[in-house]
Amino acid sequence: MTSTDDVPLTPSSTPGKRRAKPPRRRRIGTALMVTLIVLTMVTGLSGAYLYRHLSSNLTVLDLSDRIVGEQPDKVEVEGPKQPINLLVMGSDTRDGAGNNIDGLTGGGARSDTTIFFHVSADRTRAYGVSIPRDSMVDRPACKADDGSIIPAATYQMWNAAYALGGPACTVQQFQRLTGIRLDHFVVVDFEGFRGMVDAVGGVQVCIPETIDDRAHGIYLPAGTRKLRGQQALNYVRERYAVSGGSDIGRMKRQQAFVASMAHAVVSAGTLSRPDRILSFLDAATKSLTLDSGLGNLVKIARLGSEFAGIGLDNIRFLTIPNTVDPQNPNHLVWTPDAATVWSRLKNDEPLARRLNSDAISAANVPNGNGTKTDAAKAAELRDAGLCA
Repeated sequence: MTSTDDVPLTPSSTPGKRRAKPPRRRRIGTALMVTLIVLTMVTGLSGAYLYRHLSSNLTVLDLSDRIVGEQPDKVEVEGPKQPINLLVMGSDTRDGAGNNIDGLTGGGARSDTTIFFHVSADRTRAYGVSIPRDSMVDRPACKADDGSIIPAATYQMWNAAYALGGPACTVQQFQRLTGIRLDHFVVVDFEGFRGMVDAVGGVQVCIPETIDDRAHGIYLPAGTRKLRGQQALNYVRERYAVSGGSDIGRMKRQQAFVASMAHAVVSAGTLSRPDRILSFLDAATKSLTLDSGLGNLVKIARLGSEFAGIGLDNIRFLTIPNTVDPQNPNHLVWTPDAATVWSRLKNDEPLARRLNSDAISAANVPNGNGTKTDAAKAAELRDAGLCA
């Protein structure tokens, strides 16, 4: 079987190729890395029935005819393996079973979360880079679902691309703005996220101050506790009652939550419970929309093994460097350091300490136990709704 290193994002058409199913409009994008690691660890449990069941849960989307113009070249590096570049996308759509989480309906799908994962060629490090949805960028032309061309536009919010053309337009936008050739993409929905959290028995977080946003159906008392299902969704979505309405604070909570969930998933308490593992995988695979290069359980597990071999302490989450938009205080713009981050990851180079000084490690999450001791860092975490 072809290695995931050799599977392109937009493969050429070949006779007998499985046609992609229409994309489901039910997604959020914050737990893929966890799914990949778990799939790798339980491959031995995957008998014929389980393999067919979990693979049939997947929704496969072929973007080979949806990319406008040339894609960036993939940078080749010396060695037996090549880097892996993966884009995880989410949506705040309420359409579909289990996704109308707060009574809001209609309005189409908008990109709630975008995280770029880079796995180094030597498999010693991985970065998860969050892109604020309020970032102002120049959106390139892309193709809509019906094949029509959506014209390019300047000074647009990052999440407008998803609203206009779904994953295809977001992939096009990412590749054009960063110069990075993607190998794979994945989209995950609200209901799947909730199911994954419940399957591992909840995820522990530390909430420094009560989050009271009852106008949006969210109320979370202060303290260290395990969050399950709906509470977990509320925690990663909240942006009004903490952080001054900033999307940056919400992304930091999302990064810390995913890191904490990864920690919970690979703990002995989860791995020794086949019922939890299978519930987690069932919820995860039902929520996934992905490219044809990841269209079955074996391919996903193979990609997961690349993450699992790195180790949680070398998987770091950060936000692309940004600052307040001088034209609108409610928007953000990338700083010159952002170009440096994209260039170094494109060329498979480690990020300098100053570029990921606020990164969160999946093995060392801020949880109220003193893992972050610097006063300035502690204040920053509290502003994001996290404990130092």
